[in-house]
Amino acid sequence: MNTAELTPAGEMTAEDLGSVHLIGIGGVGMAGLARLLLTRGVPVSGSELREWPALAALRALGGTIHMAHEASNLDGVDTVVYSTAIPQDHPEMVEARRRGLRVLHRSEALAAAMTDRKTIAVAGTHGKTTTTSIMTVILQHAGQDPSFVIGGEMSAAGSNGHHGTGPHFVAEADEHDRTFLIYRPHVAIITNIEGDHLNNWGDLETLKAGFLEFGGLSDGFVVTCADGPGTEELVEGLKSQGKTFYTYGESPGSDLRIFDIVSSASGVRYRAELHGQPLGEIKLALPGAHNALNSAATVLTALKLGVELTKVTEALESFPGVRRRFERKGIAAGVRVYDEYAYHPTSVKAALRTLREVAGDGRLLVVFQPYRVYRTRDLEADLAEGLAVADEVICMEVFGPGETRGPGEGGRSLTAAIDLPADRKVFVPDWEDVPAEVVRRSRPGDVVVTMGAPPISLMGDELLSALAEADHRPDLVG
Repeated sequence: MNTAELTPAGEMTAEDLGSVHLIGIGGVGMAGLARLLLTRGVPVSGSELREWPALAALRALGGTIHMAHEASNLDGVDTVVYSTAIPQDHPEMVEARRRGLRVLHRSEALAAAMTDRKTIAVAGTHGKTTTTSIMTVILQHAGQDPSFVIGGEMSAAGSNGHHGTGPHFVAEADEHDRTFLIYRPHVAIITNIEGDHLNNWGDLETLKAGFLEFGGLSDGFVVTCADGPGTEELVEGLKSQGKTFYTYGESPGSDLRIFDIVSSASGVRYRAELHGQPLGEIKLALPGAHNALNSAATVLTALKLGVELTKVTEALESFPGVRRRFERKGIAAGVRVYDEYAYHPTSVKAALRTLREVAGDGRLLVVFQPYRVYRTRDLEADLAEGLAVADEVICMEVFGPGETRGPGEGGRSLTAAIDLPADRKVFVPDWEDVPAEVVRRSRPGDVVVTMGAPPISLMGDELLSALAEADHRPDLVG
């Protein structure tokens, strides 16, 4: 996408949008934007083809939801908002242009909502949603009532968008389509940089240059991790630009250095020091060493923004978690079922290592739905290595809207590449066949996690139902 054709933050306000219609309003990113606009008093409608979980809440806030994509949905609309996933020949896009309506990419509408706020924009290959959520909770705990749009729902609030009265706006800044370059953040957080979305960026060096450009847009300061090779180059680039930046991580010399990391099923804790001065022990009610780093980014940012340390630590200890990030769906037949959004090899490996801690003496089974054909093809070896952390893998077909799988590409090829015995991995392409396979393979004490592309989040309840039914039929349980 050519971001030069998009409207940068600050050149339009949310009120300038008039009545807004969002195509594909049920998706997590669009639903968050819709919720933000509704709580700001902007009239919102949207179209969908399936009843996504977020739609009921949007209706309750006054949103109009059309369960079809039709030209008549645009009656009375001033602005039509689309995402990168919406093709230009979509019937509502065609009709919007025919009527001469304002047509904006989601990032442009979000940028308009950021006007008159100090934006804290969170970017990076991994950890954006968790880091954005923790940052939001810290500011809420400090009494600042931030505005926010998050790519996942905070578990306690059941929300991923809100128009607040405070000075800050916290948002994910997604690099996949380059649109994060239209934001004008006060604080830019860059969690890490790894090869992903190279179908849009071309190569890793161009991607790194994009993150450096994003950091350079900050009019306040940049916060980044000191532990990764990608961010090491970023730091050198920021230094040459004369930007103010701070680093966090386990690396000696980090502005916020963390150490003595201990993770368990109840959460992660670590000790920290800022510019060599001890901060004491910090606890996050979310397990995983990778989440220690995510929280460290927010601790550093909050302290530099003047939030009291006690408010920061209290917020972290009470953090409710994020849906689809280590989310426990329930237990049936003695099997604990979780859901996790990870789909990049690094995230997959980190999530499964954390879930192995939770499994204890039980086995870890993963139901994985690969996300995007190009990613599955290009990162197949690394994905296979990450999935091999589990005891057993049920691999589904790739979820890749608008993509075409070439010969030898997809879930079958990925399954074959996983370094597990043949009886501990299986390719199950069809959704309706997965619950029976989970029932056959699982036993009391196991942990099952659904992981990967967005639709897989809907499977957890089906697995729990199938396990509960099988619990009354001992002959069905593996």
